[in-house]
Amino acid sequence: KLCGYLNKLGVKGPIKTWKSRWFFYDENKCHLLYYRTAQDINPLGSIELSSASFDCKMENGEGIFEIRTPSRVFTLKAISKQAMMYWLQQLQMRRWEFCNTKSRFPVGSSQLVNEPLAGRTSRCGICQLFCVVDNEDFLPLVKTPTEAVGLKAASLPAPQTSTALQNISLKHPWTEIQNTVYNICGSRQLWGNSENVFSFDEFQEHPASLDEEQDAEVEAGCAVKEGTLEDGRMEPRLNWIRKARWRNSGFRGSHEELSRERNPMDKVSVLQQQILTLTEEVKSQKELVKLLHKALEAAQQEKRVSSMYLTATEDKDRLELVRHKVRQIADLTSRLEALEQEKKELEQILTLRDSHIQELKEHVQLLMEKNHAKQEVIMALTEQMAREFSDPLQEDNTVTAETLYKQQEEIEHLKDDIDAYKTQNQFLNSEIHQVTRLWTSVAENEKALLMKCACLQARNCQMESKYLTVLRKLQEAVPGLPSSHAELVKNLIQESLQWDVKEEEEEGFNLNPVSEYDEYGFMTVPDYEIEDWKLLAKIQALEIKSNKLRSQEIVEKPLCDRWNSIGELNPSAELKSLIRSGIPVEHRQRVWRWIVSRHCSRLPDHYQRLLQQSRSTEHPACRQIELDLPRTLTNNKHFSSPTSQLIPKLRRVLLAFSWHNPAIGYCQGLNRLAAVALLVLEDEESAFWCLVHIVENLMPADYYSDTLITSQVDQRVFKDFLSEKLPRLMAHFEQYQIDVSLITFNWFLVAFVDSLVSDILLRVWDAFLYEGTKVIFRYALAIFKYNEEEILRIHDSVEIYQYLRFFTRMIMDGRKLMNIAFNDLNPFPMKLLRNRRSMHREELEAELCELEQIKAAYVKERAEQGP
Repeated sequence: KLCGYLNKLGVKGPIKTWKSRWFFYDENKCHLLYYRTAQDINPLGSIELSSASFDCKMENGEGIFEIRTPSRVFTLKAISKQAMMYWLQQLQMRRWEFCNTKSRFPVGSSQLVNEPLAGRTSRCGICQLFCVVDNEDFLPLVKTPTEAVGLKAASLPAPQTSTALQNISLKHPWTEIQNTVYNICGSRQLWGNSENVFSFDEFQEHPASLDEEQDAEVEAGCAVKEGTLEDGRMEPRLNWIRKARWRNSGFRGSHEELSRERNPMDKVSVLQQQILTLTEEVKSQKELVKLLHKALEAAQQEKRVSSMYLTATEDKDRLELVRHKVRQIADLTSRLEALEQEKKELEQILTLRDSHIQELKEHVQLLMEKNHAKQEVIMALTEQMAREFSDPLQEDNTVTAETLYKQQEEIEHLKDDIDAYKTQNQFLNSEIHQVTRLWTSVAENEKALLMKCACLQARNCQMESKYLTVLRKLQEAVPGLPSSHAELVKNLIQESLQWDVKEEEEEGFNLNPVSEYDEYGFMTVPDYEIEDWKLLAKIQALEIKSNKLRSQEIVEKPLCDRWNSIGELNPSAELKSLIRSGIPVEHRQRVWRWIVSRHCSRLPDHYQRLLQQSRSTEHPACRQIELDLPRTLTNNKHFSSPTSQLIPKLRRVLLAFSWHNPAIGYCQGLNRLAAVALLVLEDEESAFWCLVHIVENLMPADYYSDTLITSQVDQRVFKDFLSEKLPRLMAHFEQYQIDVSLITFNWFLVAFVDSLVSDILLRVWDAFLYEGTKVIFRYALAIFKYNEEEILRIHDSVEIYQYLRFFTRMIMDGRKLMNIAFNDLNPFPMKLLRNRRSMHREELEAELCELEQIKAAYVKERAEQGP
C-alpha cells in the first residue's frame, strides 16, 4: 500500500501554510486521497493521477515536489529527499500501471479496438518502463523509506504542528466533524480496540489472501463484459461487488481474529457482520446471473428474428422486420454518438499532455543552462586557485587561510547543487520518458477508436443502404399492395429522404452517415423531381461512403502517405499511377496547377487585358453565357443561387475565354468545364488557364466548333471500341436499335460533369488533365462494363433507354470502376485512337460534303421550278 504522511501547501488568499496530511493511493480510481490523520474515515480531497504530471525543483527546497493536474497544481513536501524521490517514483509507476491496464473503451468493444490493448499487462508495462534504470540518464529505483511511508507509518503519531488549529481544514468543516465523531465513538466498536481504519495487522498477516481476492475480482470483471452492452447498469453493480469484496477483505483469517476477541459478544458481532457481507455478495452474484440470462435471451431473440425474416412470405411480416431493422439502426447510431464523445475527451487529454511535455522540455533546457553556467563558475574558480597555488610568494601576499576556507566551502556547496540537479534531471528524464510513452499509448487508443468509428459508420451506411433498397423494391410493388400499406411505404420513403442537418449541428454531432454537401459543395443527394432517382442517389451516396470508410486504413491512408512524401512534382510512371488512383483533396489544387502550368505558359497580365476588353466591348456570345450561368451545376451550393460568389467569377472566365479564342468564342458545355476548374483551383485566372488547357491542348481541334465535327467523330470511334471491348453488349444494343451516342455525346463534351457523382468525377478529371481524352474513352467503356449484366437483362428498347438515363447512379464503388478503366480494358494504345479518329473524320467529312451537294442540288432545283 502506498500511503504516508506528507505536508500539503494550503493557500488561503495571501496566506500560505504547510498542513500535515495522510495520503493514501486508491488503485481502483488512480486517485491520491488525503486525510487529516490516518484514522479518519472521510477524505478531505483527492488528486486524480491518471492525467497528472510530476515535477520537482531543487530551488524550492528539500523534499518539495509538485503534482500538476489539468485543473490545479498541488505542492507537497516529504520529510526527506529520499522520501520525496520514493513518492515520485511510486506515483509514476502507479500512473503507468493504471493507464495500461484500465481500458478506456466501453465493455464489449469489438475485437478491432481491443487488439492494440491485448497482451498488455501492468507488470510487463512497468518492466518495459524501468528497463532503462541502469542508464545513468534515468533515476534508479529508490529504496523504500519504511519510517516515512507504508502501513507502519500509520501507527506512528501524526507530525506535530505549531498550533492545534493549524492542521484543521477550514474548507471541509463537515468532513472534519464526521471524522472527529467517528474517531471518538465508532472506531473502537467497528474495528476493535487495537485497530485503526486501515486494519494494518490484517494486511500484514494475510498478504496472500489479498492477492487472491484481487485476482478473483479481475475474473469477476471479465465474466460480465459480454452483458454490459445489453444492460447499462452492469458497471455500477460491478463496482458495488468490488466494494463488497473490499469490505469482506477486512475479515480474512476469521479464526485467528475471533480467537483474539476478548468476549463472546464481539465474536458474535463479527460473525454477524460476515454473514451480512456474504449475503450481499450472493445477491450481487444472483443479479449477475440474471443479467447473463438476459444477454442469452437477447441473442436467442435475434436468432428467431433472423429465422422469421427468412421464412416470412407476406408483406406485412416484412414491414414489421423493416421496423425492427430501423430500431437496430437507432441503437448503432447511439453507440456511434458515445464513441464520438469519448474521442473528443481523448483529444482534450492529448492536448493537455502535449502542453505539459512542452513545459517539461523548457524546464529541462533551463536547468541544463543553469548547470552549464555553474560548471563554468567552478572551472573559473579552479583555474584561479591553480594560478594562486602556482606562485607561493603571491599566495602568501594575497590569499589568506580564511579565504581558502571560504572557497572550499563554496566549492562543496556547488558540488551539492550539482548532485541535486543531477538527481532532478534524472527524475525529469524518467517523467518525460513515461509521459511520452503514455502519450503514444493514448494516440494508439485514439487510432483504434477512429478505426472502430469508421467500421461502425460503414456498417451503419450499409444497413441504411439495404433499408432504402428494400423501400425501393416495395415502391415498385406499391400497385399490388393494400392502400394502408402503400401509404406506409410512401411515408417511410419520404422520411428516409429528409435531411435534418441544422438540428444535428446544434446538438454538436452528426447522426447522419453522410452529409448534405461534400468538400466541393456538391449535393450528396441531388434534388431530383423523380422520387425513385432520389432514392437511387441516396443509396449510391451511402454505398460510396461505406466503401470509402472501409478502405480508409487499407487504401486511402497509404495513398495519402505516398502523396505526402512527394516533394517537387516531376513526370514519372509512379506519379501517373498515383494520379490514376485519385488525388487527395488536400493535394488536388497543387497538382492541377502544376499540370496546367506544364502545358500552358501564362502570359503576364493576359487575363486582365481580356477582362478589360470584355468590359469595354460586348462579345456576341455574352447573351448565351448569361442564359447558361443559372443552369450551371445546379446541384452545387456555390452555383445554385444567382447571388453565389462563384457566379461572377464564372462569367468573367467565360467572357475572357471567348475573347482569347475567337474561333470558338463560346460553346454550351464550356460553362461546366470552367465551373469544375473554379471549384478546385478557386482562383479565377487559374481556372481560365485550366479551361484553355482542356480546349486547346487536351481536346482535338474543332471539338467545340459550330459543327462539333470532332465530337461526332469521337462517338463513332467509341462505338468501334464498344464493339471490340464489349461485343455482347454492343450486339444487344444493335438488336434493340439503341443509339448509345444519345447518352454518351454529353459525356465526351463536358468530361462527365453532371453525369457522375463528384467523388468519382474528380478522380476521372485527375487522370483526364494529366493524360488527355484517352481517359474519357476508358471511363466511358468502364461505365458500360460496370453495368453490363444489368443492361443485358433488359429486353425492351424503351426500358433500356430509361435505364441508360440514370444508370451512372448505380455505380457504387469508385475503386472498382477505376480498376476496370485502367486494368481490365488494356491494351488501349493512343496510336490506335488517333488512327480511328483520322479514318472516321475522313468518312464524316465525305458524308457532310455529300450532304452539302445534295442540299445545293435541291436548292437549285427549287429555284428552277419557281414559286
